[in-house]
Amino acid sequence: MDHRLFAPTPPMGWNSWDCYGAAVREEEIRGNAEYMAEHLLAFGWDTIVVDIQWSEPGAVSSHYRPFVPLVMDEYSRLMPAENRFPSAANGQGFKPLADYVHSLGLKFGIHIMRGIPRQAVHQNTALLGTSQRARDIASTNSICPWNTDMYGIDANKEGAAAYYNSLFELYASWGVDFVKVDDIAASRLYDAHLPEIALIQQAIQNCGRPMVLSLSPGPAPLEHAGFFTNHANMWRMTDDFWDHWHLLLDMFDRCEKWQGKSGNGCWPDCDMLPLGHIGIRSVDGGGADRWTRFTKDEQVTMMTLWSIFRSPLFFGGELRDNDEWTLNLITNRELIHMHQTSSNARLLRRSGHEIIWTADGEDGSRYVAFFNVGEQTTESSIQLSHYQWSYQKAYNVWSGESLDISDELVSGQVAAHGAALYKLT
Repeated sequence: MDHRLFAPTPPMGWNSWDCYGAAVREEEIRGNAEYMAEHLLAFGWDTIVVDIQWSEPGAVSSHYRPFVPLVMDEYSRLMPAENRFPSAANGQGFKPLADYVHSLGLKFGIHIMRGIPRQAVHQNTALLGTSQRARDIASTNSICPWNTDMYGIDANKEGAAAYYNSLFELYASWGVDFVKVDDIAASRLYDAHLPEIALIQQAIQNCGRPMVLSLSPGPAPLEHAGFFTNHANMWRMTDDFWDHWHLLLDMFDRCEKWQGKSGNGCWPDCDMLPLGHIGIRSVDGGGADRWTRFTKDEQVTMMTLWSIFRSPLFFGGELRDNDEWTLNLITNRELIHMHQTSSNARLLRRSGHEIIWTADGEDGSRYVAFFNVGEQTTESSIQLSHYQWSYQKAYNVWSGESLDISDELVSGQVAAHGAALYKLT
């Protein structure tokens, strides 16, 4: 089955990393799933993702503990730590938790690291479906620079494909719908691990269950855009994104670089949305337990840019703590409609502190986003005839107001670090 069909629109969901780091527990997954089903599913948010280190019994924060024992089965495959995920007892893995998430009408996802556990290689444990053993397929000089759990896999070795096939057969038996693979898309330290990506995509095809494939971290190299399109549904354009203005400002450059590469089941990824209550057990991003450091205007800018660019949307905060502002921010129906249905997103104009993006809507409509990345309130405008456009109405997506227009579209007053978004009809 064509992997592009697994994510016909950019995925939307929740990921545990921004609030719980490497130490999320089952009751927190269930609680956030329940909130999503009650408050967000009707707006398109439908995927719950357990992020990194779910096989580590002693994980306490986003700080990785080097060379600690992980829970593993007899075939070198990591399993959920039962003290953190009690329903995984008796070898059930994530199936009971996935079943519960599915019972709410949602999809279930997990994070994995590229490769094979180092402890499997050191013990030379068995692999399912091959007479080769862990040491036979490991590339022990291919290691993650920030996590000690895994060795890379030499894709040319006999048994390498069998190992990845066995992983995804296991995930299919659990009912996994979404897999975020880390230490694979590229980072500032190394290029993408293309042979392992190919093995993983083939393993998904072989397992018989559709799974969205998300690649991390970034920045993914633009020169591999065609390969990513042929093998994955999402790939990170950036290293971890946190609630700092300079990182949000930088995302405009990244979106400009990747414009034209989105669509047809393949989505360059701006990373998670560090919104609401974050940092509960995640100390990355220069912060601790906190509400997002983004101002309300910056939050509007982030949601507008991610949505018009059509990045996947994965909320990072503890959903159950959302205030009215945060809930309203992520349940704007017209914004989500643009995110799910628009096309041809592109930079229209950039000059000084003014950035303007546009995208084609359904039935001839058009979206125009005005961004003010400066430190003072400003106003922008465009002449529709300059672009051979003809529209009579402009709907302000954030305020809900409609106005008549002729040849000029005016942004109105846009606050520092803020945005205005219009739908033209």
